[in-house]
Amino acid sequence: MDGGQWDWIAPAGLWEIMRPLLPAPRVRPQGGGIVGVADEAVFAAVVYVLVSGCAWRALPPCFAASKSTVHRRFLIWSRAGVWDRLHQAVLNRLADDGLLDVSRVVLDSAHVRAKKGGEHTGPSPVDRGKPGSKLHILSDVAGVPLVVGLPAAKVHDSRRLKPMVLALPLRHDPVRGGCRKPGKLHAGKAYDHPELRRWLRGRRIGVRIARKGVESGQRLGRHRWVIERTISWLLGYRRLSPRYERYPYVYLAFLTLAAALVCHKRHLKLTM
Repeated sequence: MDGGQWDWIAPAGLWEIMRPLLPAPRVRPQGGGIVGVADEAVFAAVVYVLVSGCAWRALPPCFAASKSTVHRRFLIWSRAGVWDRLHQAVLNRLADDGLLDVSRVVLDSAHVRAKKGGEHTGPSPVDRGKPGSKLHILSDVAGVPLVVGLPAAKVHDSRRLKPMVLALPLRHDPVRGGCRKPGKLHAGKAYDHPELRRWLRGRRIGVRIARKGVESGQRLGRHRWVIERTISWLLGYRRLSPRYERYPYVYLAFLTLAAALVCHKRHLKLTM
């Protein structure tokens, strides 16, 4: 990237993390070199779409790339798992600098309206039955998003607890040996189920899940506030709320990129 040309839209240093994660560039069948616009300009354009919520056709000319080029390359990168690797790479940097605290992790969900319907949508119980999707977010004690998920419609929250915990990226602990794992899981009463409590304890993870009919999820205190703030950060990216994508993997790609941006901005804030 030329001297921070795109720093006004993509946070400084993020492209350097992104570049080695990209799939090999396509070459013209008849020779003549690599096809297309510079990857860094396309990446900046994708971030612009995520942040602004604009349609692909509304991309400003400053990126010197057509909407079809940016959209096509975004789909290629999404299918190649680039956004997951980017999120993981930023989390690794936070962990290497001692800026991740998984002594407690917090799990919660949020509804977003689905403007165009599509897969993994259903009537929203919090939006007068209009089509919507439910996001699941697992964060560390400070609200850093560790795992994001987009389940199919009508999947109960409790059924998402295991996949979210199992997807938690664990790093080897060079001091104590083994892997760092959550010390305790905080979650609302939607995740309250005896089998899940037993499963967590079997993995030696403490349980702080609000009990149905006994206590309010608000009693989770500051940990509930932390995850609500994280959800607010993510849904502050206009392409995510409301949901415009009909295909869930496209929406999840944007959600994962947003999580990587949140993590990278936190790393910049704590290390500058």
